[in-house]
Amino acid sequence: MAKTKDKVIIFDTTLRDGEQAAGGTLNAPEKLEIARQLERLNVDVIEAGFPISSPGDFEAVKLIAKEVRKPIICGLARAHPQDIDRAWKAIKEAARPRIHVFLSSSDIHLGYQLKKSREEVLHTAAEMVARAKKYTDDIEFSPMDASRTEPEYIYQILKAVIEAGAITVNIPDTVGYAIPDEFGKLIEGILKKVPNIAKAVVSVHCHDDLGLAVANSLEAVRRGARQVECTINGIGERAGNASMEEIVMAIKTRQDFFQLTTQINTNQIYKASRLVSELTGFVVQPNKAIIGANAFRHESGIHQDGVIKMPITYEIMNPKTVGIPSSSLVLGKLSGRHAFKEHLAELGYSLNEEDFNRAFNAFKELADKKKGVTDRDIESVIAEEQRTVSEVYHLDRVQISCGDRGIPTAAVSLIGPGGEVLADAALGTGPVDAVYEAINRIVNVPNELTEFTVKSVTEGIDAIGEVLIRIESEGITYTGRGADTDIIVASAKAYMNALNRLLAAKKADG
Repeated sequence: MAKTKDKVIIFDTTLRDGEQAAGGTLNAPEKLEIARQLERLNVDVIEAGFPISSPGDFEAVKLIAKEVRKPIICGLARAHPQDIDRAWKAIKEAARPRIHVFLSSSDIHLGYQLKKSREEVLHTAAEMVARAKKYTDDIEFSPMDASRTEPEYIYQILKAVIEAGAITVNIPDTVGYAIPDEFGKLIEGILKKVPNIAKAVVSVHCHDDLGLAVANSLEAVRRGARQVECTINGIGERAGNASMEEIVMAIKTRQDFFQLTTQINTNQIYKASRLVSELTGFVVQPNKAIIGANAFRHESGIHQDGVIKMPITYEIMNPKTVGIPSSSLVLGKLSGRHAFKEHLAELGYSLNEEDFNRAFNAFKELADKKKGVTDRDIESVIAEEQRTVSEVYHLDRVQISCGDRGIPTAAVSLIGPGGEVLADAALGTGPVDAVYEAINRIVNVPNELTEFTVKSVTEGIDAIGEVLIRIESEGITYTGRGADTDIIVASAKAYMNALNRLLAAKKADG
């Protein structure tokens, strides 16, 4: 396979490596929703999961392979026969299936983890790629911990797996150990010293333990790599992965330097970022490059003066290029259905009639409480409505009594699985604790609250408050989010969202 000279292939592993971030578990419908957004983003490859890791992951990969048709759909497999067979069963209905086989290569991993010799690993790598090749021609191979592997051994492995049928060879900086110049030299060495490298695309997969994942990836691209494995918002194991939006916008903004391009629809970046943040519960820090809340804000008077006169003075990118809305207070309680639908389209939302009606009703309720409704408010409303679609229990109403000399008391009403109304009341150390105690008396699922975070969506005393919580049950973490102008109600919604995820997972496990 000839290498692409002017295009960098974007391999998105948000649904596989990204989901491995602690507390970031997604269910199958959520994975499918992200995969569809990645398709709109126009990524080349979606690594949908690790099929053998669990029945739930297998079903999610299978669902994505069946429903998302444009990108290559990739399933990860260890260099084990069962993994490869399972991966193929999950992705075989994809329009463009890929099996990604990996096996450790560093002496550290071979000695302490695999307890195998270099010769054994070399033989296994080639044998398992050949096995995968019987299912599909699109095979990728990764020598795990490549950045801590002797280069000469990497060359041997790559030569063997390309001979066995791999058409993409991925070089992982698995533990985020590499420095850009040395990683670039490794890529250059591979391109010069692996005799059959012209038959494969050279890929890189960098972790951010030293904060160098994007820098290492871009240096590898500069030295000849033509696929980058990355995730939305840079989420992933430990400190995360190379951030997709940073890779793509660096290449786009500095085409004068890289002389390369990607096929990413950058207008969809912001929406993808918000969706992944919403579903995983990982908040994007304000100073995050490209999509952070402060990425296009200017506090300094000198900067403000320059941007007003000519944006290019202090903005190297137009925020609209990455899909960040630029409008502010444009809708209110007098806005009609048509105006709301048009504005949703501007923000990149396309809802069916049922979802639109729910969103419009929620918008009207919000508009009665707020003087003006911002784009961020609307995004929060849409996200809140999507959270309530597949509930086991629905929050009906909350009533609180508290004060500096009173005992916090909460009365809660839920709508149960059969449509019945269930109500109870409880005392607590504070209003939120009282609400959670009342909910627990009704739902009765043992769990422990491990994280509780509150933030304001927009400025002002009437701003929507968003609550993020994490609960743990039987060693598994479940994330919940809720939004409302009343922070106690938002807290209740977040807890119900987490509980419903827990109940759905228990039901899926039988």
